[in-house]
This record gives sequence, structure tokens and C-alpha cells, in this order.
Amino acid sequence: MKILHEIHGPDDVKKLSAEECAALASEIRQTIIDTVSRQGGHLASNLGDVELTIALHRAFDSPRDKIIFDVGHQVYAHKLLTGRQEQFGTLRSYHGMSGFPCRAESEHDWFDTGHSSTAISMALGIARARDLQGENYNVVAVVGDGALTGGMCYEAMNDAGNGKNRLIVVLNDNEMSISKNVGALSNYFKHLRASASWYDSKKKIRMSLERIPGVGKPVARVVESAKNLVKWIVSDDGALFESLGFRYLGPFNGHNIEEMTRVFEDAKKVDDMPLLIHVVTQKGHGYDLAERQPEKFHGVAPFRVENGMKRNLSGKESAAQVAGKTLADMAAEDEHVVAITAAMTSGTGLTDFAAYYPTRFFDVGIAEQHAVSMAAGLARMGLRPYFAVYATFLQRAYDQIVHDVCLQNLPVRILSDHVGLVGDDGKTHHGVLSVPMLLSMPNLTLLTPRDTQAIREAVRASLDVEGPCIIQYSKDGIERYAESVDGKPFAVGKWDVLREGGDVAILTWGRMGHTALEAAKLLEKQGVQAGVIDCCSLRPMDMDCLRGLFARGTKLVTLEEGELIGGFGSEIARLCVQEGAREPVAVLGLPNRFITHGGVDQLLEECGLTPENVAAKIKAALEKGGRQTDTK
Repeated sequence: MKILHEIHGPDDVKKLSAEECAALASEIRQTIIDTVSRQGGHLASNLGDVELTIALHRAFDSPRDKIIFDVGHQVYAHKLLTGRQEQFGTLRSYHGMSGFPCRAESEHDWFDTGHSSTAISMALGIARARDLQGENYNVVAVVGDGALTGGMCYEAMNDAGNGKNRLIVVLNDNEMSISKNVGALSNYFKHLRASASWYDSKKKIRMSLERIPGVGKPVARVVESAKNLVKWIVSDDGALFESLGFRYLGPFNGHNIEEMTRVFEDAKKVDDMPLLIHVVTQKGHGYDLAERQPEKFHGVAPFRVENGMKRNLSGKESAAQVAGKTLADMAAEDEHVVAITAAMTSGTGLTDFAAYYPTRFFDVGIAEQHAVSMAAGLARMGLRPYFAVYATFLQRAYDQIVHDVCLQNLPVRILSDHVGLVGDDGKTHHGVLSVPMLLSMPNLTLLTPRDTQAIREAVRASLDVEGPCIIQYSKDGIERYAESVDGKPFAVGKWDVLREGGDVAILTWGRMGHTALEAAKLLEKQGVQAGVIDCCSLRPMDMDCLRGLFARGTKLVTLEEGELIGGFGSEIARLCVQEGAREPVAVLGLPNRFITHGGVDQLLEECGLTPENVAAKIKAALEKGGRQTDTK
């Protein structure tokens, strides 16, 4: 039975029988597996919410009813049910379909999201706008239990529970965020899952009482009220949410389409307070390998369906793995070294550290702000905490870095991964604002090692830095540059000359050093001798090197895989003015816009940062004789 090709929107889903819905779920699940095996993407989470998504679209009237998925990495079934089947094969590819909600794709997507714990706040805003405007529709926030480890959810729920706005929160409880959930909230959800039999019994008792002619419903209401009298004997299920002003229902089997559709239909009738519906699902449901290893199959590169093995294995370690293994080695030598993750042990390279030093490893859940401030507490007491986190998620802790770390001048170290363009995950995950965000912070040491060897050395060097230190690197591991300096260890406050050249010096950092070297070779063929300097310490900068360039009257070009406004090139230009030197003839970097998803090489081409593009722009700037700022 083939159903999916007949689904052009939610209205078609509503027409299906129970048998057809089951067939549709199987077909969607297989489509997701086949597509992600070719394209890469988020697999386990999307397999886990297929039936739940079908039930949502059967009960609610999207887009009139607003369905907002937290994070948005679990919307593949939603996309297939809302008219995007033909585009689904282009998932996460350049100019193809986004792996996250995307307003440009569909009227059924309300926000372009990619970060956790935001959906309840946005949904509450929509619900309040609806009530102020005198309209009548449903607002649904679909939130994973991992997201509820983020404090923003409780800020939103505390606010929502203080009013009477109709709002439905669907808690999709699969016991996972990216790494396995940890903490008191995880234990609370385990209790709620275990109490499903209690809810079933309570439901049956209530239904039996209500059938008694004349007295059934009043007695049932008395029984419902009486639970408050015995909550000290039998734990009151959902008490946490009810104390926040939400009516709690559940837990329910999220893989039962009929049951979930009935629950959602009933939920639409609640109009006096916000409602939380607790749904239990299984990550990776329907694909055995993903069921058994949901963390491994969270975000995946293309793989073989039959065995889960990645296609085109390179055998290279990621930058995060290099940093994490170095940190584990350091922990063996120094008991003061501790590590922190925000629910991403594997993704940030801390698997070995967690295994070897469990008492010195802290997974705080999806709570980056808390992670940074807790690291400040650890550092204040003489430990050396390392918080490993993606650059785009570190944005969420800006105030904590400023107020709790830099202001206190505490030796907190942050390993900032996924700096620059990350490719397929797109605009919500590109770490292109990292340098402008961090460069102006007082007391902060900011290091940008160019390759895997430099990453190892920078992580080790950071242990001796007196105050706050952030080491940032790109997603992919970069092997040692062929022309990089041999035998010279990474040093804080020192730059490396990768190539000599008398006509112009390209100042760069990170993996753009490789681009600069290739561009220099192209320029040499055109009669231009271009030097390349790896400015691997952005704070403090190597002022001796820079002043030497100023003294020789060397023409400068800056090149960075980051935002130009407030970035490295902007700071070099400021220092030129401060020192009375000539400003750079070209400042090259990423444009001031949110960059789409696609292969990194494709995105660099789009942004004019391939070696050929860079060489052409430098040649033009030299011929023009003045400063050129790349704003492509």
C-alpha cells in the first residue's frame, strides 16, 4: 500500500483510515532512512516522531493552527506531510531543502530554528498575539525532554502558567537529547513513564464512575479533587508542570496514532489554562541500528542502511576528537583538569574523557549559560575547567562569558568547535559570529590553531594561561599544512610565518591559512610575491610581528572565515590607524548575512573565499592601490 505520494498537505492526512495511517508511517520512516543514508542528516530523532507528527496533522489544522518544533531537527516527517516530498531528496544540499524548519520553504514552518529550548517562548508569543487580536486558533509547541534541561523552557512556562492564554505544549519524551539525558529532570521523567499504569488505572476508574446514572460525574470530580489529599502517599504525576500553572496529561504512547489523535482533539477543548501533554517515543524507532545506538545516529554523514557504516570513510579525526583526546591526556597528568559538555559528549570529542575520568566530567544538559557560570565556580576554587561547545551554541552564553568569567578574570577554558562555515546544517549552525563576539572581551585570550597539530599544542598551552581562554577551530580536522612551520610549537601571543613574500602579506587565521597559501601560489604565477602569516593568537596579537610589517611598509591583506563587521580584519585596520600605519589594501571575509546550507566548498565559492577568488581580489586591490573591503 503506497500512501505517501498521495499526501500533498495535512488535509490529505485527515482523510486516511487507521490502517492507511499505519502504512503511511512505515513509508515515511523508510523514506527518511533512505534519504538520510544518501544525504546525511538527523536520523534517530526523526524516526522517533513519525506517528506523533501524523497525529498532530490529523488533529490540528496547519497552517491556521501553529505547530512549532523546538530545535527543528525532527521535522522530516512534518516536511513530507506538508507538500515537500519532491524536494525531500535534496535534503541539506546546496540550494536544496533545509534540514530544519524554513519559512521560505513552507507556510507550515513558523520560525527558522536550530537551537534548543526556544519553542515554548515563541509559541506563547503567538498565543498572546492571537488573544490580543481577537482570533481563534491553536498554538502547539513540540518540545523534547532534552530541551527541558534548558532553563529557557522554565522561564517560558513560569510566564505562561501565570496567565490564561490557550497554549499546548507537547513534551516528546525519548530519554535523549543528543547525549543521553542526565540530571534530576531525567529522573523525574523516568518516574512519569513508570507511572503510566497509574494513569491508565485512574482513567478506567473515572470512566467507570461516570457511567453511573445521575451521580457518576460528580463522584468522578470528587475523586479527581481527592488526589490532592493523597499526593503525599502516591506521588502526584505531573506535579512539576502543574505547579507552573499547566494542566498535565500523560504519559501517552507517542507511536499510537489513534490514541494521540484523540488526545490532541481533546486538548483543543481546554481553554482556561495552558496544557502540557506528555508523550513517550523511542529515538530511532523502526530502524534497529538507530534504536540501539540513538546517539550515534543523531546527526549522521551518509551511511549504508544495511550496517550503518559511513560512506567514503576518510579515516581522519575531527578537530573535536583531537582536542578531546589531548584534554584526556592532560587530565592524566593534572588532577585539576575537568571537562564540561552541554549534552554533546560525543559531538564535542569528550567521549574518552568521560570514560576515563567520570568524576571530573560534567554533562549539564542543554544549558550553555549554566555550563559557563558553573565553570567559573570550578575555576574560582582552583580547578581548570574546559567547556567544549559548538560556537553557534556558545552564543547563548555571551553574558556569562562577559560577567561571570572575563569580569572575574577566571581561568575558564572554552573549546569552541564548529567555528566558521559548517556546511549542511546551515545558517543556525554556522559559527561565523564567533570572532566579532569574543574579540572585544577584556581579559580574554583567544586562540585559533590552524590544523590538528596546532590544536593539540594550543589546548596544552591554554593550561598555563592565567585568565579566561577560548580555543576555536573548524568542524573538520585539518591535517598539518604542507608549508607550515616545522618544529615551532604553538605559542600564545605569537604568529607563524607560513610563507615569505615581499609584495604583500596575507594575515589570516584557522583553516583560511590553507586558502591563503593556495592563493599565494596563484599570485606567484602572476608575478606577485605574497607572504602568508598565520595569526593563530587573536588575543593577544603578535604586536612585534605586526609592527615589523608596519616598519617595512608591507602591504597587508586580511582573510578570515568569519563576519567582517567587528572581526579580525576590522581589528587589524584599527591597529593600523592606532600605530600610524597604512590600512590593509583588502579586508576579506564572509558577507553580513545569514548563509545558507550546502557543502563548505560550495559556500566558500558563493562567498568569494576560494583560493582563486582570494587571489583575484588581492591582485585587483594591489592594482587599485587602495583598501578594498569584500562585501560579497
